[in-house]
Amino acid sequence: MTLIAEDLLLLLLDDESGTPLVDGTKLPRVLAGAVLLELALDGYVTPAEAGEDVKKGRLAVRLDGTPDDPILARTLDVIRDAGRPMKPETVIEKLDAELRIAVFERVIGRGWVRESRRKVLGIFPTKTWPPVDESHERAVRDQLSGVLIEGLDPGPRTAALVSLLSAVDAAAKAFPDADRKAIRKRAKDIADGEWAGAAVRKAVDAINTAVMVAVIVPAAMIGSS
Repeated sequence: MTLIAEDLLLLLLDDESGTPLVDGTKLPRVLAGAVLLELALDGYVTPAEAGEDVKKGRLAVRLDGTPDDPILARTLDVIRDAGRPMKPETVIEKLDAELRIAVFERVIGRGWVRESRRKVLGIFPTKTWPPVDESHERAVRDQLSGVLIEGLDPGPRTAALVSLLSAVDAAAKAFPDADRKAIRKRAKDIADGEWAGAAVRKAVDAINTAVMVAVIVPAAMIGSS
């Protein structure tokens, strides 16, 4: 099974140019958020509640085992080995660059995209990731189209994917030929909906908020510099 982060990355790459649809601040952070959210859906971590040994709002590890997927396993190790429980936004900032590389390597290794290097104006090096095998992405898009455009009820993983797209305001970018306003609203409704149990619902809210905070703060610092 693929990770939510893999599906998210494919959706956030332009199908023609292979360039990301969101900027370099948003992309690594939302991918890190996707991995955290997958760990929450699998029951490994959720934010602590009042009265627990872990301070409220910080990530508490709920299971002793280790995920089979190496990306999830490495992320859980970072959370466990941190020395003290961390806030979701702290984990996202700590992991974003490493996870970005790992997720890109995964989708390249699966043969879905390839990495292309070139120089802008013959000087500035840049990378793009044009598609190679689009069959998996088409299946993901078909499922999302049913949810975002046709109004079908999403399963938990699809709802999680939509919530992450909504967190970086990219749901409409994934379907540029559709009604952008309607898709944006539908995505937000799903992100705020009751598609997960109480503990995971809190994790979804915390992680999506952490992604938005992680994106907004660096952008504000750049804008004020």
